[in-house]
Amino acid sequence: MSNYIYRMFGTSPVRPLQQHMAKVHACVAELVPFFEAVVDRDLERIGAVQENIVSLEHEADILKKDLRLHLPKGMFLPVSRRDLLDLLTVQDNLANKAKDIAGLMLGRKMTLPESIGPRFIEFVKRSVDASEQAQKAINELDELVETGFRGNEVELVSKLIKTLNNIENDTDVIQVEIRRMLYAIERDLPPIDVMFTYQIIQWIGDIADLAQRVGSRLQLMLAK
Repeated sequence: MSNYIYRMFGTSPVRPLQQHMAKVHACVAELVPFFEAVVDRDLERIGAVQENIVSLEHEADILKKDLRLHLPKGMFLPVSRRDLLDLLTVQDNLANKAKDIAGLMLGRKMTLPESIGPRFIEFVKRSVDASEQAQKAINELDELVETGFRGNEVELVSKLIKTLNNIENDTDVIQVEIRRMLYAIERDLPPIDVMFTYQIIQWIGDIADLAQRVGSRLQLMLAK
């Protein structure tokens, strides 16, 4: 009955939310080639990938604004309006963080110490894995709506979120290791560079944290 009413009184906001998350993840995923270019000290590639990140973040922003503008205001929504807007905001923060990271790296012409470069790339990739896993979970939201947030679909999404939490834990471990590696050599580096490198390390970790937060918002929907 609820699905019948939903079809009668509204267009699903779920698909646009999934499209937004797809664009957000595309933006975040560009951090991998970006930092590979940083490690290679390829200024041309750094600039090109940073432009891609800015462009994708802008496209995600357009999708966000469009969804907010056209989100039905009536009572016939498959999930609460507030839950959808909260989820949209967290997704948007992921793209914003990726843009901030690339912007700071490029703006300050930052490099990474050679000794931490390979492990740093692994750190970035694992944080991007978290974003990808969050996207997988969001891609199940339409199925959750169809099943009325019941049955095997709930179990599937719960497993996806559990894996997301494990990935985020991995990034925490790697982040501690990289901080330790940087601390061991920081006396040999310009203090201002060290300060901003610690900032970038924190922001890369934030990518995984925000992805986990997407999963947490989805988990709250399951609980309701």
